[in-house]
Amino acid sequence: MPLVLTEEQHLLKSTAEDFFLKRSPVSALRALRDNRDVDGFSRPLWQEIVAMGWPSAFLPEVYGGLDCGFMELGAVLEASGRTLAASPMISSVVLSASAILLGGTETQKSSLLPRIASGDLLVSLALEEGPHHSPSVIATSAAAHKNEFLISGKKVHVIDGHAADQFIVVARTQGHHADERGISLFIVNRAQHGVSVTRRMMVDSRNMAEVQLQDVAVPAANLLGELHGGYGLLTRILDRGNIALSAEMLGSLRAAFDRTLDYLKQREQFGELIGSFQALQHRAARMFCEIELAKSVVLKALQAIDDGADNLSLLASLAKVQVAETYRLVGDEAIQMFGGIGMTDEEEIGFYLKRARVAQQLLGDENYHVQRYANLRGY
Repeated sequence: MPLVLTEEQHLLKSTAEDFFLKRSPVSALRALRDNRDVDGFSRPLWQEIVAMGWPSAFLPEVYGGLDCGFMELGAVLEASGRTLAASPMISSVVLSASAILLGGTETQKSSLLPRIASGDLLVSLALEEGPHHSPSVIATSAAAHKNEFLISGKKVHVIDGHAADQFIVVARTQGHHADERGISLFIVNRAQHGVSVTRRMMVDSRNMAEVQLQDVAVPAANLLGELHGGYGLLTRILDRGNIALSAEMLGSLRAAFDRTLDYLKQREQFGELIGSFQALQHRAARMFCEIELAKSVVLKALQAIDDGADNLSLLASLAKVQVAETYRLVGDEAIQMFGGIGMTDEEEIGFYLKRARVAQQLLGDENYHVQRYANLRGY
């Protein structure tokens, strides 16, 4: 399949870019940060996004979705990334709705997915337990007790966890703390006794949370997927998450590049536009080439989700590595080319650099995914 968008997808992307530029510019993220907004994102804006139908793009119609695909969702995420729009799209839609769609029972799907699609329910994936992404290293325990499971443990870096109504908690029901076998996923209501949530503000002004669980009683019906065999489901969820995050990051780095080019065409030094300096032109050309490569990788990965490709995990790690490295390059070069003003809070280019640093770490950094790619290829 050609690595290009269809006419309809181009229209969707253009519509989304215009929407986010008008309704959620970078100044909106600045306002959320400065006002220490209780949610960290605008609830009215989220409802507008929901009204556009974008969070339900890949969900089947029977669950309130549009039955499109990740190519369409990726176009929206790239558009949102251009203005660093804060929303629970990755946490509640990409990760959590995918978890329920891929591993849920019919009852779980029919009761939860329409509410996620309508924006009435926010769900977050509670996975990480340490400073580095390691999905098989799970110490949080879920012990069977009659018709329930008692879950105890601590989760960190839970995306938008402070605003979530429910969590999908990754816990160990069997085996050693680093075994892939013995991992299970559970749907946990935030209001349940024993659940405590602490908000953490990240350097990019986005939201994370620490979730503490102490003997939280969860009905057996809240098991998501196979008991002891949840690692396979978790892998599929994370593959989708990394690809979607890569699409958002692609939008951000392209916007940072565009802003840098505009600055090169306006800033004068020694009586000349700095964009006329050959050294800066060479650096800009390198960024352009890397961005084009990143675009192709992201499109291929998005197509792989919709096609149910067997090499999805390979493409997910490849996309994350390529986009993360490109975002690092563009972010660093942008600050360098803007000069001193780029280091000030007044200049918005710094917001892109900060977002780059956090997004690179989410769901595994470059080192993790390079190693994962090598392992998947048999090295």
